[in-house]
Amino acid sequence: MTTRLGFGLPQMRQYSLGTDVPDVARAAEQIGYDSLWVFERALFPEPATQGLYNVPGLPWPDEYRSVAEPLVTLILAAAVTERVRLGSSVLVAPLHNPFQLARSLATLDAASGGRVLAGFGTGWSLDEYAAAGIRPFEQRGKVLDELIDVCRAVWGPDPVHYDGQLTKIASAVVGPKPARPIPILLAASNRKALTRLVDRADGWLPVGLGAEQLAAQWRAVQDLAAERGRTEPLQTVLRVNATYTPKAYDGSDRRPFQGSADQIVEDLVAHAAVGLEEILIDLAATPRDAQELKDVGAEVYEKARAAGV
Repeated sequence: MTTRLGFGLPQMRQYSLGTDVPDVARAAEQIGYDSLWVFERALFPEPATQGLYNVPGLPWPDEYRSVAEPLVTLILAAAVTERVRLGSSVLVAPLHNPFQLARSLATLDAASGGRVLAGFGTGWSLDEYAAAGIRPFEQRGKVLDELIDVCRAVWGPDPVHYDGQLTKIASAVVGPKPARPIPILLAASNRKALTRLVDRADGWLPVGLGAEQLAAQWRAVQDLAAERGRTEPLQTVLRVNATYTPKAYDGSDRRPFQGSADQIVEDLVAHAAVGLEEILIDLAATPRDAQELKDVGAEVYEKARAAGV
């Protein structure tokens, strides 16, 4: 079966959000992409008190200096599209009030005709947790668990009841309801997060860092699902953060999804062979403007399909 392909929306500062997000969303749907995606980066600490991904000394990329709010970006895309699904990879869920986030996602799903995919993660930035003020970083797992519970309660039948640490709903009608049960997908790599994924989520959101590594991760997820008695299939959406350049990279030091369109597609072929359902191709960081992003997106899509992805 052909792998579904998703496309990352333009959220960085080189884009004019009010015009470029709708423009790129329409174009991606017309090209043939199956879904549109956003990510979350709430702030850019200066000077940085923590390395990127919590790796000491690893600098934050310049494109993180301004990243548009993800749900607002999806709303702009939803208003001008009809078919593509609308996903987050990922919302840093513990930065959000659970009740308000559940209502926002339900409203977006109702308005878009049932196209939302709720991708959640716990993040890593201490500065973002301090700014959001929901709970300390050390409690991020507990907040994510409660947020999942609140979403399922708010999206379910009325009257809604919930009694948690952050959210207390005695008995209430909460609407609008989503057009259908919104799938919850989780980013997960360690044992604790993978257990939450297998026990509580509808799908998995890995990141493409190499086909062999991805295959090993997928086997581990499947083994854990079997160990814990899960019989329902997991949806899978692989995020690839692609760095496009007009010319091919030379040498053996090229990272996955870095280089020309042909090199990016070569890596897509290898990762698609692992057997995941969908690949999100995020090309938005390096193009100079929306036109270049659309052109590169069309080239990668056409070559990927020609290569059998």
